[in-house]
Amino acid sequence: MSPGRKPRAKRNTLIWERPEPAHRPRSVPLSREAIARTAVSLADKKGLDAVSLRTVATALKVDPKRLRGHVLSKEELLELMVDEVHAETAADGRPPGDWREVLRAFAHQSRHAALKHPWLVDLWGGRPQLGPHALAAREAALAALGDLPGFEDINTVLFALRTVGAYTMGAMQTEISELRYAFGSGKTQTQWRSTMMPYLQRMLATGQFPNVVRLTQDAADLPLDVEFEKGLDCVLDGIAARRSR
Repeated sequence: MSPGRKPRAKRNTLIWERPEPAHRPRSVPLSREAIARTAVSLADKKGLDAVSLRTVATALKVDPKRLRGHVLSKEELLELMVDEVHAETAADGRPPGDWREVLRAFAHQSRHAALKHPWLVDLWGGRPQLGPHALAAREAALAALGDLPGFEDINTVLFALRTVGAYTMGAMQTEISELRYAFGSGKTQTQWRSTMMPYLQRMLATGQFPNVVRLTQDAADLPLDVEFEKGLDCVLDGIAARRSR
């Protein structure tokens, strides 16, 4: 086996199944929790591209080799980061109210997490979330909805949670993408939109886009949180209609 290579059995084991290295007295204590929190803080300040085992080690003021005793790859580091965010949302506790309010609360938890950690939207979807905090969050969601009348069937619970989750994920990817573009241009969101208007007005003046003209003239320009809420109401109304069949 070449130097620096981890045993195959270790590399093929989920991070959640591997114990952390035995604690040794060090000038800088190290744990997966500390690594995750540091990586999250780094991503919040500089973006996901700034996160690596080396940059996290630098922020923690430890040798990168020490990190590899806890985390084998950037992929595992990202898993720890997502699970750390789940730990934050779990602190909100179980939402009260009927099924609509329960689903609304979970949607707002996800939106709040995405606004606090914009990089999170890049890791949503396609990534199994199997960490202890992620599983605890899933258990809490299933329990909160499954205990309510009309949601005795686990498939009904799953349908509702996935539908609201898909809406929230799509809405936040759109919202954060626009915010990122505006931020990257060095302008506020309002300033960025205003720079687009001359081009858009020229295109609309061609008469080829009558429905887009109607959109720009008649559609309400709502705050993003209000827009999110109205879209969520549509989703919840759809779930209610399906439940009444």
